[in-house]
Amino acid sequence: DVNEKQLLSVIEGEDVRLIVSVIGGQGFVFGRGNQQISPKIIRKIGRGNIIIVATPEKLASLRGHPLRVDTGDSELDEELKGYYKVHTGYGRRTLYKVA
Repeated sequence: DVNEKQLLSVIEGEDVRLIVSVIGGQGFVFGRGNQQISPKIIRKIGRGNIIIVATPEKLASLRGHPLRVDTGDSELDEELKGYYKVHTGYGRRTLYKVA
């Protein structure tokens, strides 16, 4: 694994998209299993460049509960809330809430 410093050096000056999958049965996108993607990195990449992927089964297992973020920065967590187009398969997307 790489750390925050290494990731920051790689993305510096680049047009970056961050592809993340839903982690665990509780629907976390950030904060569980990807701590090296720090608030600083997320802010540098920007909310509009975050791509969420999940299988339809994974979303169904959440039983309508929203996706969640726990970046360790409550202000960033608030900024990340809202609706995202979640990629659920080739050419398939669904609008899903992050709360």
